[in-house]
Amino acid sequence: MVVEVHSYRTHPKYKKRFRVSKKFHAHDEEGKANVGDEVTIYETRPLSKLKRWTLDASAASVAEPKGEAKAPKAQPIEPPKETPEEK
Repeated sequence: MVVEVHSYRTHPKYKKRFRVSKKFHAHDEEGKANVGDEVTIYETRPLSKLKRWTLDASAASVAEPKGEAKAPKAQPIEPPKETPEEK
């Protein structure tokens, strides 16, 4: 998996802030992380040509397992009941 870390820097002359991104190739042994999840990684020995980081197990357990995130069901809206006085 590839983890992208964003940080902000300030230009030395113009003092404008800009975003800088850095990509880390990390090993996700259980495959629990999904796109968009916030994860924690730590540095390890080289695991492959590019992988030098591993996903923290405690952060992986916090992420919801795939397929279990369910949206609440919408309740149908019933029209108001008419009373005999309204007719």
